[in-house]
Amino acid sequence: SNQDTSIPGFIRIVERVRNRNAPADGDGGEEDTNFDPGYEPDWAVISTVKKEREHVPVKNSGAVCFSGQWAFSLPLSELYSLRRSRFSLGRNFLVLTSRGGHPLPPLHFHRGGTRELLRALQRYIILDPSPLDGRLFLAYPQDSGTLPQSFDRLQFLDDGGNDLVSRFIHDPYATTFGGFSKVTNFFRAALRPPESPIHTRTPQDPSLPPQSDEEPGFELITCGVELGPKPDVTRGPPLDKWEEFLDSEGRVTCPEKIKELVFRGGITHSLRKEVWKFLLGFYPWNSTAKEREDILRVKTDEYFRMKVQWKSVSEEQEMRNSLLRGYRSLIERDVNRTDRHNTFFSGNDNPGLTLLHDVLMTYCMYNFDLGYVQGMSDLLSPILFVTQNEVESFWCLTGFMELVHQNFEESQEAMKQQLLQLSILLKALDPELCDFLDSQDSGSLCFCFRWLLIWFKREFSFEDILTLWEVLWTRLPCENFHLLIACSILESQREELIGSNHDFNTILKRDTAPPQPITGRSCSF
Repeated sequence: SNQDTSIPGFIRIVERVRNRNAPADGDGGEEDTNFDPGYEPDWAVISTVKKEREHVPVKNSGAVCFSGQWAFSLPLSELYSLRRSRFSLGRNFLVLTSRGGHPLPPLHFHRGGTRELLRALQRYIILDPSPLDGRLFLAYPQDSGTLPQSFDRLQFLDDGGNDLVSRFIHDPYATTFGGFSKVTNFFRAALRPPESPIHTRTPQDPSLPPQSDEEPGFELITCGVELGPKPDVTRGPPLDKWEEFLDSEGRVTCPEKIKELVFRGGITHSLRKEVWKFLLGFYPWNSTAKEREDILRVKTDEYFRMKVQWKSVSEEQEMRNSLLRGYRSLIERDVNRTDRHNTFFSGNDNPGLTLLHDVLMTYCMYNFDLGYVQGMSDLLSPILFVTQNEVESFWCLTGFMELVHQNFEESQEAMKQQLLQLSILLKALDPELCDFLDSQDSGSLCFCFRWLLIWFKREFSFEDILTLWEVLWTRLPCENFHLLIACSILESQREELIGSNHDFNTILKRDTAPPQPITGRSCSF
């Protein structure tokens, strides 16, 4: 329910004025009830400081004071740094770190307001940008000599910093920053463990009306899932019998059982030529042997009719057809560098290269709207290697393209959506790695683009790709299983990524370099 997953809250800066006779902190005293911040930011700083309604037991963790389940406060004199960043989904967040070196949970601003908060903080402290990281600001105590210079350097205030400084260089203030957060608990187990000092208050009774000053302005999200230890998973035996799944007419009796076996263990190489045609839709699962003979005859005629269309175009005609000329040029270039290490495509004047070229040219006739896009040769070569038949490989390619054709569309909307989904998965499964990538400007996961575009074709060995693709073609356990595999690859490489502290350029070069194949055994998929 909403009551279980969201806790509305607010953030405010409380200004306490001390005089010589004022009691020390913790000895009582009145709060200023007429505090006016002088502006109305988007996230609505509370303009009136209210008296404490009831006594709440307070627990301290260094300079940070936790006074409730999600409430905390921090004297600005104890604030060491403030990091302003952007989550890979586009939301701004701030991370406050105390002088004791303890970072507070990140504060996510879904509706803006980070700039207004920084403006307010500058009334009491100096925020000096780090020379090494433009998103990191170091906090210094207020000083009449350095404060004007600080405002000029930061250029946060359009109306000039000197006027603002002149209003606050009189008596010193003991300024306390109090934050109450609206928490999105989209993974209940992701919240802090029971022994954490943050879990000190029973959640508000749902029957009570919400407090009037609990206005949502940002979210405190502690992302992470306690998944527990990884179970011991072993691959099952490959599918090595086919005839026993056929009835007297050659119809497959239990397609779901076959898909389950393929998902668990793959297919022996000798059966791939037959089973792949079912997985890729060339043959319907409920077709009889006689019906499949008819399908093959019709599909063969249809293929060669389309092939004749581009084969019969003269050089003079092609000179006036820039689209076809462009497709041919791209295909010839890609064919000459696709899987040349494989004996089926190696050497000059190899018939396998001719088949690869002809099938791709014919696909341009089959799908005028899409035509040929770089990367499609990578999808065809394993299919052609297994079937070793021009017609069958073409129709298996069309079935494969039905699954991934949106990856190659010019708008790239499908690729953007998949990268977004991958980011969400990684944030849930490994928030530490996700935060590291975000800190290196790699939170968009654009270095995974090639992985998803051609389904890891250049990341795994050729033999592993045959197994991986037939597993993915079963569409088990879900249609986006390839995103979980991408997460598994990132997880397997996390120590090297985090330990080496790679920057964005290094990560991009490393993960899009010529392949050094990852073995399927090194990833937990």
